[in-house]
Amino acid sequence: MTEFADHDADTARTDRMAMLLRLLESDPGNLALLADTAEAALDAHEAQIAGDLLDRYAAITPLPPREANLAGLAALQAKRFDRAAEIFSRLVADGAKDSAVRFNLAWARANLKEFEAALEILDDDSARDLAQAAMLRVQLLHEVGDFDAAGEVARDYITLHPDHHGLMAAVSVLALDIDDEALAEACAAKAGAHPDALTTKGTLALGHERATEAVFLFDLALAANPSLPRAWIGLGLAKLMTGESASAAADIDHGAELFGDHLGSWIAAGWAYFVAGDTITSRARFEAAMALDATFAETHGSLAVLDLLGGDIAEATRKSDIALRLDRKCYSAALAKSLIAASGGDQVTARRIFDHAARTPIGESGRTIGQALAKMGLGAG
Repeated sequence: MTEFADHDADTARTDRMAMLLRLLESDPGNLALLADTAEAALDAHEAQIAGDLLDRYAAITPLPPREANLAGLAALQAKRFDRAAEIFSRLVADGAKDSAVRFNLAWARANLKEFEAALEILDDDSARDLAQAAMLRVQLLHEVGDFDAAGEVARDYITLHPDHHGLMAAVSVLALDIDDEALAEACAAKAGAHPDALTTKGTLALGHERATEAVFLFDLALAANPSLPRAWIGLGLAKLMTGESASAAADIDHGAELFGDHLGSWIAAGWAYFVAGDTITSRARFEAAMALDATFAETHGSLAVLDLLGGDIAEATRKSDIALRLDRKCYSAALAKSLIAASGGDQVTARRIFDHAARTPIGESGRTIGQALAKMGLGAG
């Protein structure tokens, strides 16, 4: 019944736009009609038509605030975020105090990856006034790395806007990064089928070694939004746990590409390719992490393991020494060092020891060393 109602509503909006467009044909300079038709076009999700109508209005006379706001909304709907930012910036500069205008400007800035500028516009009052503004403010604070502030306002905002799925989903993702599993689980449960919440649920399932459930949840999330790097990486890690190493590596790789500069994603991808037997691509992924940040210990340690297994004992020793100077708890460097010691510096012995260890499950989880390293890598950077 809901689908039929939605279809009827969409048809009604399209019909109204078509009727107003016919009226405009006989009165093309009618400013009020131009504005009303543009608004109807926006309601019908026809951003191009709305934008063209408002351009016709502006050619006759400068756009008043209402019509300028419509032009900004048309730009947002068309994903012309630079144009939207320009329009909403002018409205704010001219004295617009409406929380929705500030939210729209912040949304445009965020989509341009101008996160600090977006955060400066989107104040606490706007977040308290609008649930969608609260969601975006939490996401922006999370994005810029201010986890303490993000966690503080998130706990406040979810009491103000307890029924907003987007806010709950955003807080569930943040909660994972601030190690508040209870908050992550509670907010994900209140976020319905929001893809970010499904990703959080998948991540929690993965953390508790429920790989099959995690794959199902990540697949649901990606069906709704295929541009979620956390979901791709989580899906790959879950597949690693179920033995699907070839497709797992490709999934983690795709997630790392979407993240771009998240070091742990590239480390996870490198170990996933290693588990799949592709040491050339594995090294390339570790080197991608090195290019992003040469001070990350696990990158040096991971490359040390590959150097050792490739027969370059001296380079493996050098890289593992660097890794341990950067982080005395670096797992991959400790692995390289233990292999060097156990093998007496002999490549063939080191390879035999590692191959045996790589096939042996670790503890009760059943994961192998390569799977553990890939999962550990995701938590870094």
